[in-house]
Amino acid sequence: MISTWRTAAGRARRAVRGTTAPITHGLIALCSVIFLLGPASGLTPGYGAGDALLAAQRTYFRRWGVVPAELFDAPVREALTPATALFVHGSWVHLLGNMLFLFVFGAMTEERMGRVQFTLFYVGCGYLALLGYAAANAASERSLVGASGAISAVLGAFLYLFPHARVTSLLPFLFFLPLRFPAWVVLPFWAALQWLAAGRASDGPGVAYLAHLLGFGLGFVYAWLRYGRTGPKGGPGRAPAGDGRATRVKAAPAPVTEGEKQP
Repeated sequence: MISTWRTAAGRARRAVRGTTAPITHGLIALCSVIFLLGPASGLTPGYGAGDALLAAQRTYFRRWGVVPAELFDAPVREALTPATALFVHGSWVHLLGNMLFLFVFGAMTEERMGRVQFTLFYVGCGYLALLGYAAANAASERSLVGASGAISAVLGAFLYLFPHARVTSLLPFLFFLPLRFPAWVVLPFWAALQWLAAGRASDGPGVAYLAHLLGFGLGFVYAWLRYGRTGPKGGPGRAPAGDGRATRVKAAPAPVTEGEKQP
């Protein structure tokens, strides 16, 4: 078993090193491994089954996730939970939805920003998005986990950097027909759906739509402040409409992702 895990880890490392977006693929691999080894996957026998597994999940999410009611008057360990929560997911659907969006939009954003800047951007915006959600729901006792705040920031930055990139989308109300739209149509539409859902959410929603909106806004503003003052030929500025890199979004995300789960 140990040799199998080592072999798989070695292959994952070689695959990440061979890509032009190693941070994006590394984040996907890290989140996937953490999920598979945790209780939410249901694949690790050590957590038990039935009620024992549910109890292990609650304990796990409370330890590594954000609990708004405890975040602002607890020790330093609690202050780190908005960072640790970015790598923990509550279900298979939660993980796969987030990783799909990161895979589609992360690589081009990382290429434009660079590895170090993209890493700091991802973790920083994700942290602030979860912190903002916790501040707005300071009385909530429910744990909050997931990378949706950080990935929403990637979407916001992508919108500014590559507004003319054509994204293949699967729209449920059109029988999931694959249609291609520019990012300036798809991503604001996604943000509008999050806004509407956040307005309908009641006490402690199961999906943290507010964290999505905060992350999206942070990402867009960061890209605007960082790249808006330099043209495409004078540095790492905004991609022009005809930039080849702005037309290579080939995957097919739905317009909505399941957000941070609160088990």
